[in-house]
Amino acid sequence: MARIGIIGSEGAMGHALAEVIKASGHSLSGGIDKGGDPAALADESDALVDFSAPAALDANLHAAIGAGIPIVVGTTGLHSDNHRAIDAAARAIPVLQTGNTSLGVTLLAHLVREAAARLGSEWDIEIVEMHHRRKVDAPSGTALLLGEAAAAGRGIDLAPHSERGRDGHTGARSEGAIGFAALRGGTVAGDHSVILAGEEERITLSHQAENRSIFARGAVKAAEWLIGRDAGRYSMDEVLGIGS
Repeated sequence: MARIGIIGSEGAMGHALAEVIKASGHSLSGGIDKGGDPAALADESDALVDFSAPAALDANLHAAIGAGIPIVVGTTGLHSDNHRAIDAAARAIPVLQTGNTSLGVTLLAHLVREAAARLGSEWDIEIVEMHHRRKVDAPSGTALLLGEAAAAGRGIDLAPHSERGRDGHTGARSEGAIGFAALRGGTVAGDHSVILAGEEERITLSHQAENRSIFARGAVKAAEWLIGRDAGRYSMDEVLGIGS
């Protein structure tokens, strides 16, 4: 039985995590939200799961390092400075950062990477995502994760090949581009589709999240898996055993 602490405990994901931790037989060591002390929580935990905000990430990583415990980072909307901080932390402790902790999405990203690697750049790739009306970042972390998977399959960097927010007279689509479209409304937990469109044929790879508990279950599984690992930056692929 592991003691797992939640950072971002008052959010929807925090509540889902608390339920899954208890149902899985682990111990909820505590939870904090904005203004809480991550160091105190880390001292009472065997692992931390962070679904808070990018601005809080440095303090959360330092807390995990100070306690010598692993941390799962599920916070989305991260920027390059955040990723540099994660890389630095991973030299001291096990860290797993992902745009989506769902095991199904992890497998979807693997399939997208495989498809993109086997189909030429003449196959257009479009990523469509829909989330609830309260989501504040777009494209979603999952959409970016899938875009990175497609780019990795093609052996290219995503940033210079992505197309977003098309409006007006945009001109023809660039060959090899990876397009993103974000939809917002209702209470959708998360729908993602990756469309690979070739000449007179299309492949669509999709995942629908019916409840946030799927992300909580994946995050708890990741936390379990990290405990006792060497310092390093890990992925959900490794948790699922993809490529091992």
